[in-house]
Amino acid sequence: MPLHLTEADVTALLDPAGAFASVEESLLRLAGGKVVELPRQRLAAGDGIVAAMIAADPELGLASVKTYAWTPAGSGFVLVLYDLESGDVRAVIEADVLGRLRTAAASAVAASRLARPDAKSLGVIGCGRQGAAHVAALRRAVPGLESVVAYCRNRDELERFCVEHDCAPAESHGAAGGCDVVVTATTSVDPVLRGDWLVPGALVCAVGANNLAARELDNAVLEQASFVCTDSREQARLEAGDLVEPVERGVLDWLEVHELHEVVGGTVQGRASDEDVVVFKSNGVPSWDLAVAARVVELARAASAGREL
Repeated sequence: MPLHLTEADVTALLDPAGAFASVEESLLRLAGGKVVELPRQRLAAGDGIVAAMIAADPELGLASVKTYAWTPAGSGFVLVLYDLESGDVRAVIEADVLGRLRTAAASAVAASRLARPDAKSLGVIGCGRQGAAHVAALRRAVPGLESVVAYCRNRDELERFCVEHDCAPAESHGAAGGCDVVVTATTSVDPVLRGDWLVPGALVCAVGANNLAARELDNAVLEQASFVCTDSREQARLEAGDLVEPVERGVLDWLEVHELHEVVGGTVQGRASDEDVVVFKSNGVPSWDLAVAARVVELARAASAGREL
């Protein structure tokens, strides 16, 4: 019987450590050519969009389809997990929390390989749920962190965020952007991080702006970067304005853009020195959803959580 898991179930079952392990293992399988996935498909619908993300992981014996609808009034996410041997539906999972955890976990995996070894400060630009997930995930992945600061334009939201997540309010975008690890997790269409704010050796994890018309990073960020990677070049060409526009302007070449699984699998070095500025542009790929969903179902079965359909 398929298992139904709600957002509350996912929240109770999955922590940053479990999400990190699932995404890291998925990236290793991807590096070995053992995972197949399609770029995100989007369909305009009224004032919103409907999207689908599809992957298959034969080593796990599973495939997944995550769909979501975004409208100005809100959004909903659901993932269906299939058994590759029988074709049966294994689980139906409400997938908003799952998506946040897997995105933050991917940034944490990137930071574990690409942050300078002595990184001590984290700056988060964006005080939403994705920013919150990143604070928790990166505190675990970068154990030497001594300070975490956050910034968003709404002062009340900033104060609330900092109290809830035990960090300090930054006075400006630039103050948050001057940390050893910088996360941009916004819905902005214009750059919120400028290259002249970056310190030597900074790692930038840009997780918003998966839209060709949106940018979180200015061109100077890419000009300073010694190493640039993304989750999927194929998907980035379709939706990462932070990379597509710099390529079009001659600031960057696609040959200079690597994929995170190459770093995790050891075929690409990544950071070459402590002074290098490194950029990880995350759009979110279906194989991460599949891996984290499989982990949640495993935990749910062990805990007798969820509801049989």
